Amino acid sequence: MEPLRGADPARIAGHRLLRRLGAGGMGVVYLARSPGGALAAVKVIRAAHADDAGFRARFRREVETAGRVVSPWVVPLLDADPDAESPWLATAFVSGPALDEAVEECGPLPYESVRVLGARLAEALDAVHGAGLVHRDVKPANVLLAVDGPRMIDFGIARMPEDTALTASGMVVGSPGFLSPEQAQGRGREIGPASDVFSLGCLLAYTLTGRRPFGSGSVAETLLRTVHDDPELDRVPASLLPLLRGCLAKEPGSRPGVAELRRALDGAGEGGDWLPEPLTRLIARRSAAVLALPAVEATEVSTASAATTAVDTVSAGGSGSTRRRFLVLGSAAGVLTAGGTAAWWTARGPGGSSAQSRTGRLPRLVVALHADLSGAHKAVGLAQENGARLAVDHLNSRTGRGFDLALQVHDDKGSATRAAQIARQLAADGRVRAVLGPTTDACAKATLGLYQEARLPMVTVSVGLDEVSPTTYRVYAATRPADATLAAPLVAYLVRTLAARRTVLIDDAAEGDFSWRLCSGIDDAVRSGQRTVIRRSLAADGDTTAFRALATSVTEGGADAVVFGGGYARAARLARALRSAGYSGARLATQRALDARFLTSAGEAAQGWVFATAFLDPTRVKAATSFVTTYRTRFGSAPPWYSAEAHDATLFVARAMTDLGASHAERAAITGRLRETDYRGITKRLHYDPSTYRYTDAMYLFRSTAGAFRCLGDYRDATA
Repeated sequence: MEPLRGADPARIAGHRLLRRLGAGGMGVVYLARSPGGALAAVKVIRAAHADDAGFRARFRREVETAGRVVSPWVVPLLDADPDAESPWLATAFVSGPALDEAVEECGPLPYESVRVLGARLAEALDAVHGAGLVHRDVKPANVLLAVDGPRMIDFGIARMPEDTALTASGMVVGSPGFLSPEQAQGRGREIGPASDVFSLGCLLAYTLTGRRPFGSGSVAETLLRTVHDDPELDRVPASLLPLLRGCLAKEPGSRPGVAELRRALDGAGEGGDWLPEPLTRLIARRSAAVLALPAVEATEVSTASAATTAVDTVSAGGSGSTRRRFLVLGSAAGVLTAGGTAAWWTARGPGGSSAQSRTGRLPRLVVALHADLSGAHKAVGLAQENGARLAVDHLNSRTGRGFDLALQVHDDKGSATRAAQIARQLAADGRVRAVLGPTTDACAKATLGLYQEARLPMVTVSVGLDEVSPTTYRVYAATRPADATLAAPLVAYLVRTLAARRTVLIDDAAEGDFSWRLCSGIDDAVRSGQRTVIRRSLAADGDTTAFRALATSVTEGGADAVVFGGGYARAARLARALRSAGYSGARLATQRALDARFLTSAGEAAQGWVFATAFLDPTRVKAATSFVTTYRTRFGSAPPWYSAEAHDATLFVARAMTDLGASHAERAAITGRLRETDYRGITKRLHYDPSTYRYTDAMYLFRSTAGAFRCLGDYRDATA
């Protein structure tokens, strides 16, 4: 759930909106309370589509279709108005996760759970087909899990078998990977109940194995395999193989009917224990969060009584927007965070009871540090190790804690091959609940898939990967922003601090896509009618002549600012060339150039350079005073960059474990909990933002002064 946004309406008909549940190209789904106080999921169509008569007609048909299906395993339609200014429909709210989310977070479901799932979904499809419809989009995302059984949702493309308006010849509608061959080939007239059986077979195979039976990849590749290749069912239990092979027959007439499927699967797991314990706990946590939301009358307060407990929102309903004030809806975890950074350490386990056993020993939870401790980036890796060790000591010294934290340390030496070996080792070690690291992007790329397959949380400190899907890799939690976002501090400095009118962006080919994306991001943000941006490229094998020519063009072009996307060695060469050319304007770079060797190599030419970073200097942060003192005492020096960030990342993981309780702090549960945890550390706030898929936006600026780097602080403050 996400908070409502400023443009969200306060009410839809009689439904009081509480939270956002999701958003897509067609509209937004809200959690709401009906006038009677019941919870509902309200789907509201975006205005751009509401003005389309054809789309409105299709939405009206979705409402009519959903209202025709009656089954305990189909989420019921409660109310709708397809003719409203913004068409909407309301269905019963299910607090459990979608099936795809459950498999991603907790792994494949056990055999007995899948039998119950299949039987109930077959019963749901029997009701769909009995109403004269074909669902056409049976997939994990359209199945919600509740403690008493699954629920099927989304009849947006459901149709009668003879209705080919949506699926004319050659048109493919549905979700690749869960489509039947006749859907994949756009054979509209052949899409009937047997098509849903094929999709259900794909869904059950995925639920049992965690893999789609026709693989992944591009849409075209997936559709081609669906039509021509045999499904991959190697991990399916032998007792279910004949049934699933029948469901996945290429010819519709060779597939079993839903009634036959139900009879074959039914008879197991009756009652409320059909799901494995991690999923049951996940549903319980979400149900508790929903129950904590206020009643309808409690969500609206007067402006006079809302001075300190309310935020402004804008109602988009009606002919004109009105300003209202509503209580901030939050979980107990959010309230606890507001009490201070370290307050949560005094909490015991769930229910307020201590996790200490009768023997007097606390449970021992293991976190692994996966870092480069002896390779090219050992300075960063060792800083992270020291920061993590201090965090572990801090936790284990607290009274009333629910567990002891142990740190395993593994050195990949900066080698992607060795990193993959370590990842396999940690994945197989059931004692390890989460991994901190790796240190570098290359090692992270080599291990991300392995940690995802093992459902092992991977919490990175210094990795800045730009293209990681938050749905494909749910275990990935980066506690620093992605590389591409380093453009933001530089843009702020150029526009706010310098008011630069003519900026030269130098794309260093030696840094690959990083430099190109950085320059492109700055160009898009800075270029305007009042500001000129000039793009230049520096070849990866550029010699001294190339640097001199570049510096001369910058100087003669009258630039008042230069931004360089390269590393420290080439930044030093450019600095010297600019100084020789008589350039006196601003010079900016990123943390890739922020290295003591830049100062040594550039000499006096290093003076005044400004750098955007994803780390800070803890010695200049008041909140880190205690950490700095402890670090000096323990290691005999000031804490280096990324040590304090590693300290925060470790305690961020520990916070998630504490919230779960030692007995429930399993890998998949920790992954899910990290997305719900709001931790304010000594360097930054770590809190997952589902709109950006990031845990933090903290970035900083440094300046080289008198042969040293001086941290200017958070870039928003430093450029205000």
